[in-house]
Amino acid sequence: MIKLGVNTVLFSGYSLREAAKAIKAAGFDGMELSAIKGMCEHLPVEEWKAVKGEIKAIAEQYQLELLAMEVASQDRDRLLKAFEAGAEIGIPVINIGPGGKSDVEEDVVKSIETIAARAEDAAQFGVTLCCKAHVNAAIYNTPTTLRMMGAIPNASFGIDMDPSHIWRAGEKPEEALPAVISRVKHIHIRDCKGEGPSPGEPAMQACGRGDIDLYGYFKAMVDAGYDGPVDLEVIGREQDMLHAAVIAAESCGYMKACLKKLGAR
Repeated sequence: MIKLGVNTVLFSGYSLREAAKAIKAAGFDGMELSAIKGMCEHLPVEEWKAVKGEIKAIAEQYQLELLAMEVASQDRDRLLKAFEAGAEIGIPVINIGPGGKSDVEEDVVKSIETIAARAEDAAQFGVTLCCKAHVNAAIYNTPTTLRMMGAIPNASFGIDMDPSHIWRAGEKPEEALPAVISRVKHIHIRDCKGEGPSPGEPAMQACGRGDIDLYGYFKAMVDAGYDGPVDLEVIGREQDMLHAAVIAAESCGYMKACLKKLGAR
């Protein structure tokens, strides 16, 4: 079954316990822990041993599965700690970005080489490293994603397929997903009002409020037999608890309705 979760970055102004309480109330199955340095560190990877017990207790209290962790950085020292933390706490997927700049060949090469090396590290800890196409980065659309897939056969590497970035690259995510689904092991999701480059105000990123055919995207998932995590990722640094919780609850209801319509929930 597809598991629905929320990246805790939506609740960056609040503690992990407060975030988990809101995520559970919204109806989600689990959560993705934000470990993004300088933005939101609900899991501070340098101090993961000190918070390991608390994280497990919070997840158990609110009956939320720990679906993933977003580190964003490609820094090897930081990722090694994140891989170790994931293995010990029980977080199977570690998400990062590709880095570099779009349409710069040397950046594409460097990005793929770096991610391949980090995937080898992930394998040593039994976790999966995922990377998504990202607006303005070296890997930013389906062709560059396919190039990365072809260059990194490691089973500990997967694609994090975020429709909002593919949409802003000028593609239709529901048509792009089948091309990469064989290697997709995590999905970040949000809606997008307009063609970008910004995804729009946080409220308009709630699933169902924007212009992306997210029902079609879920249909493509279900048709392909995808059964991994789908985590709502909305940057919520300026959201108070009420507005963050509304974004989460509205998105959860929309996604569950899609899955029920598709006979997958």
